[in-house]
Amino acid sequence: MRKRMISSALAAMLLASCASVETATPPAAGAMLATHGAAVLRTPAVERPPEELQVLFWDEAARSARFRDMESWFAGHEVAADPQPRPLPEGAPLPDPLAAEIRAAMATTDAVGVMVLKDGRVRFEDYAAGFGPEQRWTSFSVAKSFTSTLLGAALRDGHIASLDDPVTRYVPGLVGSAYDEVSVRQLATMTSGVAWNEDYTDPASDVAQLNRFVLEYGPDAIVAQMKALPREAPPGEKWVYKTGETNLLGLLVENAVDMPLAAYAKQNIVDPAGFAGDMFWMTDPRGGNVGGCCLSLRLADYARFGQFVIEGGGEVVPEGWFAKAGAQQVDFGGQGFGYGYQWWTYPGGNFGAQGIFGQSITLVPDSDLVVAVVSNWPTATSSDLRRQWLGIAASLAELD
Repeated sequence: MRKRMISSALAAMLLASCASVETATPPAAGAMLATHGAAVLRTPAVERPPEELQVLFWDEAARSARFRDMESWFAGHEVAADPQPRPLPEGAPLPDPLAAEIRAAMATTDAVGVMVLKDGRVRFEDYAAGFGPEQRWTSFSVAKSFTSTLLGAALRDGHIASLDDPVTRYVPGLVGSAYDEVSVRQLATMTSGVAWNEDYTDPASDVAQLNRFVLEYGPDAIVAQMKALPREAPPGEKWVYKTGETNLLGLLVENAVDMPLAAYAKQNIVDPAGFAGDMFWMTDPRGGNVGGCCLSLRLADYARFGQFVIEGGGEVVPEGWFAKAGAQQVDFGGQGFGYGYQWWTYPGGNFGAQGIFGQSITLVPDSDLVVAVVSNWPTATSSDLRRQWLGIAASLAELD
């Protein structure tokens, strides 16, 4: 799984990097943006060579500077904060030993920001490496859980009739491919059974070939590549982590709602959750957003999103949506670890969003607990560092 996670991030970043070249805003996408002015296209002031946009190869100093300033490196949509942000009142400070444990973990895991909400109140907030409360930090694959939420919103709004609808109903360009028998639900759980190789070390892998499809097909790259994939298992029987499918899910939602994910998020996440800062979400060659990666928010707004999810999402998603989306739709072999609708599941009915280099939102619904962490890990993935923060969340869940 480590190899798959690293490669998935590269695939998303390859798409994002191509958003700063000539194919970034095709005419059709420009028309779509003109119709939905909530999402304002931002492009970098300086056009950078592709070799400078390979995020996995940035050194520590480059990551620290650029993770908080991705809009200067990649094209994307920006949507404004909620005019009336959700207040985050202060709660009782954490006991000194637990606060000290979190600060020690920040130092050992290169976390630049941690916020703990308990019962909707801030019990802990701290920053490092010059990062501050009014700056944004990139999410990487934490964005997948935002895309999942927009899938729920599209379902509630009637733009998507059912999770059991065929994917081809919303992405007709896939008709005649291995996706003919795949449902939206199976796409959301990454159980399509369509073959996919996320091995970055293999130049012939699907993820390594993604950039070739972008260069060759431009705005049609997602459908062109996914349509060419063969089937390896019956739909619903095999889980494989596929960045291509999350980007496909984003395309599916955008086709259904007829607007970019960022504009739909303004209506269904940014304002309902009460974000205090503007959101930036990278675009792909279509001019739509990268479903599987790369939105940027303030730390407190990641926490607000987590609180919004724990509280059920109000009227934005169908009733009980997050109970299903954050449930173990795929079992990784017991003990509660698995996968839902673009959410990772943990023991005890807990779930969360994860991104490379240590981004996470961990949710403990029974304790009304949200732990939001943004980081600059020395490596893209680390089971040990991830377990360390899950352990801290478990300790926090025991607080009154």
